[in-house]
Amino acid sequence: MEPVDWLPLLQELADRADAISLDRFRAHDLHVEQKPDKSLVTEADLAVEEAIRALLAKRRPELGILGEEQGETVGSSEARLIVDPIDSTANYARGIPFATLLAIEVGEVVAGLVSAPGLRTRWSAARGAGAFRDGRPIRVSGVSNLAHAQYFHGSLGGGEAIRTPGSVGALAARTLRDRGFGDFYQHVLVAEGAGEIAVDPIVYPWDIAALQVIVEEAGGRATTLGGTRDVHAGSLVSTNGVLHDQALELLSS
Repeated sequence: MEPVDWLPLLQELADRADAISLDRFRAHDLHVEQKPDKSLVTEADLAVEEAIRALLAKRRPELGILGEEQGETVGSSEARLIVDPIDSTANYARGIPFATLLAIEVGEVVAGLVSAPGLRTRWSAARGAGAFRDGRPIRVSGVSNLAHAQYFHGSLGGGEAIRTPGSVGALAARTLRDRGFGDFYQHVLVAEGAGEIAVDPIVYPWDIAALQVIVEEAGGRATTLGGTRDVHAGSLVSTNGVLHDQALELLSS
């Protein structure tokens, strides 16, 4: 059986999502609520996921779907869509560029797309076909010395703080420089060679799935803090591959 080209479907879903999210981006009357887990949700998050689900029902009704806002809907196919309608909502609510993350999982993630309409940029990948930024191939960097590496991370304080024992001190001290981009952006920067290491200590499948395949198809590695390659295990470390084991060791020291 020939492998399915999932990217046209993901592109169409992203087109629908972008139209909705951009319409409310930086709106003065944007409605924002706090969910029980203290994360944020806006009217745009809900509308984007609802639109994606409706379009998927028309285009590929057999697919299941796992989404941040509405949970899981089981389909008749072994394949399913994993969607984060707006990553990160906290950024979106403050007028900071965001992305919609879309991935197809068939046992493992086989295709992914990150659409950042505020940046007018998309990253995509399919297993065995490479990774791309706006249709042009991307590749992780060849930096092989931590002393020359750029390290990205999320929050250092508050409820989203990185809590692995050695992450802030040991890894930052060994790299050339560190920057707190967080969320999707740090991982696509690793995929395109603009940095070597990115760390998200607390994430969900919809945060990870699209990023994993893009980083891996760009030649990098994407695992949990414990080194497991699993989008359902709750953390994400992406690297250019060469520095992965060293980064994990320092993150657990």
